[in-house]
Amino acid sequence: MNTEADSKLVSALVRGISILRCFDHKCTELSARELMELTGLPKPTLFRLTETLCELGLLRYSERLSKYVPGLGLLQLSSPVLTRMALRQFARPLMQALADLSEGQVQLGLGHRRELCLVELANGMGNNVYRPEIGVRMSLSRTATGRAYLLAMAEDEREAYLSDLQARDPQRADWLAQRLVSAREDIARHGFCRSHGDLHSEIESIAIPMSQPQDGELWIFAASVPVFSPHHARLESDLGPRLRTLVRSVESVLGL
Repeated sequence: MNTEADSKLVSALVRGISILRCFDHKCTELSARELMELTGLPKPTLFRLTETLCELGLLRYSERLSKYVPGLGLLQLSSPVLTRMALRQFARPLMQALADLSEGQVQLGLGHRRELCLVELANGMGNNVYRPEIGVRMSLSRTATGRAYLLAMAEDEREAYLSDLQARDPQRADWLAQRLVSAREDIARHGFCRSHGDLHSEIESIAIPMSQPQDGELWIFAASVPVFSPHHARLESDLGPRLRTLVRSVESVLGL
């Protein structure tokens, strides 16, 4: 962020949120020492902020674990976010029908700026592979959903992201650039891009972004099947066209 943007931020609020952002689906409990290491906050500041967050119900200290855990207040805050997403209600029965038909999984991701989250999930009967939680952050580089989102971004935003990634991790940036070339070719040829098993080697996914953003947010639909499933061989000929039909059906409901 630039200096002008920094000057508009309330430092105590930024620090408090930085503590909450240390938690994710892989890290649900953290000690005070771990929070200090992750945030870089001095001990007095950290304890003052964690006490405030606990008082607000956004954080909780577990005596059993001797660690902090996310509080129920965070779950309550997520409810209005999900409720305002009426598109989820339109899409859910279509997603479930496709998940059941493919014996796989259909996901709906929502992206804004450089954040991409899972907001809806349909799991087909008999599918026992990885099932993420709603709200989990999705990888922009290692998933079909993430690469579909990057390609649907405004060009200047995508180039800024790739430039920042190049500065932080040149090897990963070069790898992603190659994957984006492949994703563009897939979208041009098939109407979807693939995961290539980059995040989970036993799962193949395809993803399609909606044709235009809604209120500055972009929706991406994805379908996944295990590589050992008989449906895997029909990704291009059957599952891909069905996913395209699902996306266009949702767009027609929205009048796009």
